[in-house]
Amino acid sequence: MSSILVVEDEAVIRGELARVLRREGHEVTAVVDVPSAREAGPTSFDLVLTDLHLPGPSGDVLLEDSGGAPVIVMTAFGSVRTAVDAMKRGAADYLSKPFDPDELVLTVKRVLGRKRLERENDALRRTRPAPTGMVGACAAMRDVFARIEKVAPTNATVLVLGESGTGKELVAKAIHEQSDRSASGAFVPVNCASIPENLVESELFGHERGAFTGAISAQTGLVEASHEGTLFLDEIGELPASAQARLLRVLQEREVRRVGSNKAKRVDVRLVAATHRNLRAMVSEGTFREDLYFRLKVLEIELPPLRDRGDDMLAIARTLLEREARRRSKGTLTFDEDAEQALMEHDWPGNVRELQNAVERALILHEGGPVTRSLLGLEARPARRSQPPRAELSLEEYFKAFVREHQESVGETELARRLGISRKSLWERRQRLGIPRPKKVG
Repeated sequence: MSSILVVEDEAVIRGELARVLRREGHEVTAVVDVPSAREAGPTSFDLVLTDLHLPGPSGDVLLEDSGGAPVIVMTAFGSVRTAVDAMKRGAADYLSKPFDPDELVLTVKRVLGRKRLERENDALRRTRPAPTGMVGACAAMRDVFARIEKVAPTNATVLVLGESGTGKELVAKAIHEQSDRSASGAFVPVNCASIPENLVESELFGHERGAFTGAISAQTGLVEASHEGTLFLDEIGELPASAQARLLRVLQEREVRRVGSNKAKRVDVRLVAATHRNLRAMVSEGTFREDLYFRLKVLEIELPPLRDRGDDMLAIARTLLEREARRRSKGTLTFDEDAEQALMEHDWPGNVRELQNAVERALILHEGGPVTRSLLGLEARPARRSQPPRAELSLEEYFKAFVREHQESVGETELARRLGISRKSLWERRQRLGIPRPKKVG
């Protein structure tokens, strides 16, 4: 049984619609106009059936108020153009008056069936298992998992973006583990920022004996060590210009030449790179090669910061607590309510890495019972809001403030979900209110 909101100003038609739909087993609420529909709460229904021509606001305004519930529009004028316009704006279907009860029943059944399939598909996407070592169920992370699943079987170069501590190496490792290369080669992680600049080329590409002072023997580079496997270059924005040129040759020619050697060696390496820096800006500044940049960004995967992952934060904290407690033979531990509140209030500028350190600190100091706020060493912080209180804003002002506040940190799908509207409605409101999408960089 589905719940249906009927919006029709003519009493006879309204009563007949309610009677036919109730006979089919649906729960029906029938109202006369848009204000009454809004009072009933259109987002709480499985389906909205509305006439377009109503006293007061037109019924098509409910397309934006339905919160994702499908809307069937009715028009007494048989205007195909009106109905098509409504469907372009997001209506699920339309009925042209007069229509017979069978047509109504079939249309409602078709739209509800389509919605049911969408929910089932969404549920399947939500239940996609996270890659080994990764925890997450928010929309942004489901997108990350989906991209990993799509790109892993290929040999495409991947650029992983995100703030420090968000888990970029875990993404690279998941790509390797889900590829055929996991059976034939190694996963070789390298933090470019940790290698002294004068040793970067030798470490990555190897060197021959006598190539420079101190080179007493030949050495295989990490690129060669990644043959038939995956090379993960973290903080790739720290590579000096000479190393960037050598890396570009590896990607273009699939060969590597050791420092001090005239011979090139063929290599089969899959590259995954990561950075928290804006590579596009670095290209403009002349500190990063443009040709290498475009070679790297065949496919991008962007990790959201921990503060924008909602309930994922507590799920990750509990997983880390369980893992660390097991490692220290402390049995099963939990956070108390105040500790969980502290975890939710914290901004986590260091992301998952900072959370991991907080959990480790707590277990070092732990002497029994649930893990408390004081063990975590976190202080409650004021909310990160600079806008006026929401109650003082009009709906349009609230929309503008919310979008501008969050659009840099979440994608359009997640932003629309938080606003309770469809992605199409979000796009339309952006156009109407003059709020362009931020340009992607890096």
